[in-house]
Amino acid sequence: MDTNPTETHFSDDSLQRLEQLAGISQRLLEKARALGASQAEVSCSEDRGMDVNVRLGEVETVESTHDRGIAVTVYFGQRKGSASTADLQESSLEATVAQACAIARHTEDDEAAGLADAALMARDFPDLDTWHPWALDARHAVDLALACEAAGRADARIANSDGASVATAQSLSVYANSHGFIGRERSSHHSIGCALIAGQGDGMQRDGWYSSAIARADLQDPEAIGRRAAERTVARLQPRSLPTGQVPVLFAAEVARSLIGHLLSAVSGGALYRRASFLLDSAGTQLFPDWFAIDERPLLRHGLRSSAFDGEGVATRDSALVSGGVLQRYILGSYSARRLGLQTTANAGGVHNLAVAANAGDLQSMLSGMGTGLLVTELMGQGVNGVTGDYSRGAGGFWVENGQIAWPVDGITIAGNLKQMFAGIEAVGSDVDRRSHVSTGSILVGRMTVAGDD
Repeated sequence: MDTNPTETHFSDDSLQRLEQLAGISQRLLEKARALGASQAEVSCSEDRGMDVNVRLGEVETVESTHDRGIAVTVYFGQRKGSASTADLQESSLEATVAQACAIARHTEDDEAAGLADAALMARDFPDLDTWHPWALDARHAVDLALACEAAGRADARIANSDGASVATAQSLSVYANSHGFIGRERSSHHSIGCALIAGQGDGMQRDGWYSSAIARADLQDPEAIGRRAAERTVARLQPRSLPTGQVPVLFAAEVARSLIGHLLSAVSGGALYRRASFLLDSAGTQLFPDWFAIDERPLLRHGLRSSAFDGEGVATRDSALVSGGVLQRYILGSYSARRLGLQTTANAGGVHNLAVAANAGDLQSMLSGMGTGLLVTELMGQGVNGVTGDYSRGAGGFWVENGQIAWPVDGITIAGNLKQMFAGIEAVGSDVDRRSHVSTGSILVGRMTVAGDD
């Protein structure tokens, strides 16, 4: 990538802005206390970014953003009230606290309401290397996007383009509560992507590729992204459907993480205390093969979702979610934990970095191991029932014979039940897609129903 030094060396006032946000949070906590709140918490955030989109060699949009948010939550005993503002004027801040208090005074008691336990607050704040801002100006962002799209359109089989984009963002946040906890975080995120169209008329196919990272140095070159987008798009030309039947299904790494996402939804506190999950009372039970493991690593340096504390200030720590195929715990904040009679797992606000352990090699070795079956590279629709675990989604990808890709397929549906799919996982590849905080390779499910043309 271009190494224009003006993009990496610039004035960084983020620490000063963090201290300003911390000062605001302390003033708001004092105001809440003065108005009679027994507990209070404040979240302050400031986000800056730029997003550039080009199409067919022309600039379509250049958008610069600068957003700020202040959220106040107060507790009067076990009555809760919340209010928010983006206005930093003192009168507006005072009105926000007053509004939160007024709401709390008119709500019902909730026995699970309140801050997380004071003893659980984080005390150590290591540098997790999540701050890599990119001082990218609009001109150079446009040049990168144009280069990305041009590299993809250089393939003669590419007939059209849905465009290329370059985005950069940086976020500052402070969380503070009346336990005396105050946590400051800063993070960055950058991406380059391209979507292309191949073929003509009813035979047109669309696909793309993107690179995403917290540091610009970790992004793929824009030209490489464009070429990869073109390769993926033309590979989909002249697809076929498949007869209905049961076959092995290999989820490519970029879609395999959706399977882990369904697990996370099912074992999250909100779904569990509402009795709206197919994995009720599943902690301590065997859900996967005995070699399968998922670890949460919130303190991973340079991780996409690393943090020393969760959304309630609770200290995070590395821990197993699944070990030996057994679900070790749920995903809980303090509210859902109290509703379930359990303790928070430091997941208020969601999970941090998850690593799914591999037991196989790269994609080609996974294809060889599968032999004959379906490689899924795209999923469509939302046909997943979180209560029953029934799974039915539109899909596209490639038919595989004798360990080799034979032809592209689309217009099919893959179906099963998530509980059976989890138990039927035969392999996880080492071809990890690192563009998400859920880090997994391709996942082979031994048998699923594929519905196409009979």
